[in-house]
Amino acid sequence: MQARLAAEAETIQAHLSRVLAPFGTGPVAEGMRYATQGGKRIRGFLVMESARLHDVPETAAIWPATAIEALHAYSLVHDDLPAMDNDDLRRGQPTVHIKWDEATAILVGDALQSLAFELVAHPDCGPAEVRAGLTLSLARAAGGQGMVLGQALDIAAETATTPLSLDEITTLQAGKTGALILWSATAGACMAHADMTPLSTYARALGLAFQIQDDVIDVTGDAAAAGKAVGKDAAAGKATFVSLLGLDGARARAASLVDAACDALSCYGERGERLRDLARFVISRQS
Repeated sequence: MQARLAAEAETIQAHLSRVLAPFGTGPVAEGMRYATQGGKRIRGFLVMESARLHDVPETAAIWPATAIEALHAYSLVHDDLPAMDNDDLRRGQPTVHIKWDEATAILVGDALQSLAFELVAHPDCGPAEVRAGLTLSLARAAGGQGMVLGQALDIAAETATTPLSLDEITTLQAGKTGALILWSATAGACMAHADMTPLSTYARALGLAFQIQDDVIDVTGDAAAAGKAVGKDAAAGKATFVSLLGLDGARARAASLVDAACDALSCYGERGERLRDLARFVISRQS
């Protein structure tokens, strides 16, 4: 699975480099390139693989795959800011506001968000109807009904007088982490005007399993392997899947979600095997 992810990541990185080339030099342009380097490209992989399942050409799928990685990078740049998670390390490198400054980091995030919508609306992505559908759904997934809402709930939880319940954490993570994963996994079906239900079911289970594994890594991992600070949730007294379920319980819950994700792909037969492999990988990763 890691080899497949690496190959897809290389394709997506090459496309990102091409679309960023006209931005020239300067702190914002350089920051955009810096922020979009590295990472596993799981969201981009989901776009590309869901497109293959529906016989959407790679030349079209690369645009939303690159768009979601630009948008994800923006979210990380802003999450790392002192007013948010206040992190100094991302993917084993200094965060954007550490390498430059806070103002540059804010502008880099803003520019990457705008770039995401520019890419998903590109004519090579498909007919106008397809591009409009992808753009609308991406706006909803990224904004106040999706990722931003999840982040806001997470910030509010830090000052809450009582820890969040399991249901509340699940709702929070469905926005913060799950919304972009859901969009990515269903992009191919959207482009092909196909039924999104199987991939939606898969993605909801995958997104939650992904976040549970993040919580596990925060407890069991080390900064060198994770490429970012660990142990912050426990230090802040935040409720997580691990704090509520215990380490073994969280791992069991993640494994059960992966089984559900794989089962949701039964209609695709052997063609869905790469997505099944991805689900298994998600709960085995250490970063």
